[in-house]
Amino acid sequence: MAGRIPQAFLDNLLDRVDIVEVIDRRVKLKKSGKNYSACCPFHEERTPSFSVNPDRQFYYCFGCGAGGNAITFVMEYDNLEFPEAVDNLAGLAGLEVPLEAVQGDRVPARREETNKPLYDLMDKVSRYYQAQLRHHPQAARAVNYLKSRGLSGEVAKQFGLGFAPPGWHNLLEGLGGGDTLRALLIKAGMMVKSEHGKVYDRFRERIMFPIRDRRGRVIAFGGRVLGDDKPKYLNSPETNIFHKGRELYGLYEARQTVRELQRILVVEGYMDVIALAQHGISYAIATLGTATSQTHLERIYRFCPEVVFCFDGDAAGRKAALRAMEAVLPCMEDGRQARFLFLPEGLDPDDAVRRSGHAHFHQLLSAAMPLESFLFESVAASLDMHSLEGRARMSKLALPHIRQLPQGVFRELMFQALADRTGLELSHLMRLEAAPLASAAKPNAQANTPIAPSPSAADEPQARPPETQEIDAQAMARHSTLAQAAVALLLHQPTMARLVQTEDLAALNSDEGQLLLSLVQLLHRRPESSTAMLLGHWYGTPEGNLLSRLAGQERLIPKAGIEAEFLDTLHALTLLPQQSKLAAQVDKLKHTNYADVSDVEKQRLKEMLQEKVRRDARHRKPVQ
Repeated sequence: MAGRIPQAFLDNLLDRVDIVEVIDRRVKLKKSGKNYSACCPFHEERTPSFSVNPDRQFYYCFGCGAGGNAITFVMEYDNLEFPEAVDNLAGLAGLEVPLEAVQGDRVPARREETNKPLYDLMDKVSRYYQAQLRHHPQAARAVNYLKSRGLSGEVAKQFGLGFAPPGWHNLLEGLGGGDTLRALLIKAGMMVKSEHGKVYDRFRERIMFPIRDRRGRVIAFGGRVLGDDKPKYLNSPETNIFHKGRELYGLYEARQTVRELQRILVVEGYMDVIALAQHGISYAIATLGTATSQTHLERIYRFCPEVVFCFDGDAAGRKAALRAMEAVLPCMEDGRQARFLFLPEGLDPDDAVRRSGHAHFHQLLSAAMPLESFLFESVAASLDMHSLEGRARMSKLALPHIRQLPQGVFRELMFQALADRTGLELSHLMRLEAAPLASAAKPNAQANTPIAPSPSAADEPQARPPETQEIDAQAMARHSTLAQAAVALLLHQPTMARLVQTEDLAALNSDEGQLLLSLVQLLHRRPESSTAMLLGHWYGTPEGNLLSRLAGQERLIPKAGIEAEFLDTLHALTLLPQQSKLAAQVDKLKHTNYADVSDVEKQRLKEMLQEKVRRDARHRKPVQ
C-alpha cells in the first residue's frame, strides 16, 4: 500500500466508532456496572475478566493482559494487519481512508489490494492436495508412510494432510490455469519463478501439512519429502499472510479439540504434533523452523497458563532448552508456569508415545522439570556448590536470568530460592540485584551531582557504602511506582495534562518517567486526545503494552479528587531526585568526620534544602 494513514484520520475514526458495538458484533457483551464484560476471546476462561469501557473507549482483560482500542481489537480478533483493520472500521463508519504520500509516491484514493484472494487461493490449494492424497495414482507411498507412523484417516482429516504429486506444474493445471492464477500462486509462495523466468511448483512429491492461523485459514504449507531430496522438510516462504515468527503449527487444531486449554506442549516437528494427537494428547504445537520466541509464548499464554517444552536429552536438546528458557523468563507473570521435559537421547515425542503409550507419556509430562529447577541446575552444572566460591559464582550467573522476570510474587520467590541455594541473606542478595540498577545511570550523572566531589578515595563510586546502594534501589522502585500511578491517572482523565509543565518532568530519566513526559507533551499538542487515541499512538510497542495494562487498573483510580491525587503523585515524583541526593549527602555525612566536611559541601546541602522548600511551596499553587 503506497502512502500512510494520517494520525488525524485515525483519531477521527476512533471518535466515530463505538467500541462496545465493534466488540459486541464479535463477542457477546453483558452490562456490568458502567462497563461491559465477557469471557475473554483471547484466552480460555470460565469467569469473565474481559472488560470494555464505553466512556474511555478501550478494552482490557485482567486475565491475560490483552488491551487496546477498537482498532487493536479488530486486528487481534480478526487476525488483520493494521491497514485492514482500519479499512474494516472505516467501512463501518462510512468513511474513506485517506493516505499521505511517502517519498513522493502517488497516493491512491483507497487501498485496492487485500489479502482475501490469497486466503481463498490457499484454501483451494489445501483441498487440491487433500484430494491428491485420496485419489492420485502415486499417493500410495504417502499413504503407506502415514500408516507406518500409526496415523488414522480421522487424524489425517483433522490436520488436513495432503499430497503434492511429482511434476512441475500440477497446481497451475489442477486449479484452472491462466496468467492471473500463476501470478497469485507465485505471490502465495506456492510456485517459484527462477532467475531465467521458469515457473514451477515449490512442493513436489511431498506429504503436505497445511499451516493455519488462529481463525483456521490456511496461510502456508510444510512439506515432508518422500524420496531422498533435500531438505527433508520444506516450508512456505513468508508472504503477506504468513509470518513464521508469529505462527504456531497445531495451535488452531488444539483449540478446536480442547475447549479450555490448561497446558500446551511445545515440540519440534509436524509429525510430533500429529502423532501425539493420534494418541489423545491434542495440545501439542510446534514452531515453524524457528526457536520458540517471546512472541510465540505471549500468544500461547493467552490461551492457557502452562507451557511444557519437550526436547531430546542430548547436548543439542539442552542448548535448545536454554534458548527457550531465555524466551520464557520475561513472560513469567504470576499464575503462569513453564516446565521442561527431556526425552531419552535419540527418542522424539512421536517415538515415545508410540512405544510406551498415552498413559506413560502423561507420566513423563507430570515429571517435567519446573522452570526454577532447570534454571538453577543449568547455572550450577559446572560449579562446586559445597564451596563458597561456587555459591558466589552461582549468584553471579543466576541473577541476570532472574532480573528478566516481570515484577511479582514469582520473581520474589526466585530471589528467595537463590538465597536458600547460596546461603546468602536475602537482604544481601537484593543489594547485589540493585547494583546493576544503580550502575545503569548515565555516565555523566556524577558530574551533575550538586555536591562538590571530595578528593578522598572513599568518594569513588565503587566505595559507596551498601546503605547508599539500598537507598538507590528503593528510590528507583519508588520512582517506577509513582510514574506508573501518574500515567494511570492521566489515561483515566487526559485533560489533566493542562495541570503539568513539561519542564517539571525533564529530570525523570527512567522509562516510566519518559513515557509520562511523552504523554504530557502529546496531550499539550493534541488536548482533545482520548484514552483510546493514546493507546493507539503507542500500539505495538513495549510502552503500549504498559499503557494498556495501566488503563485497565480502574480499581486504583479514586472515586473523587482525581486531580488532587494526580498533583500529589507528580509532586512526590518530581521530588524524588532531590530526596535521593539529600539522602545520599546525609548518608555521606554519617560516614565522614564533620570537621572534614568542606564549606562548599555545607553550602550545597543548604541550597538543596532551600530548593526542596521552594518546590513544596510551588506544589501548593497548581498550574491553571
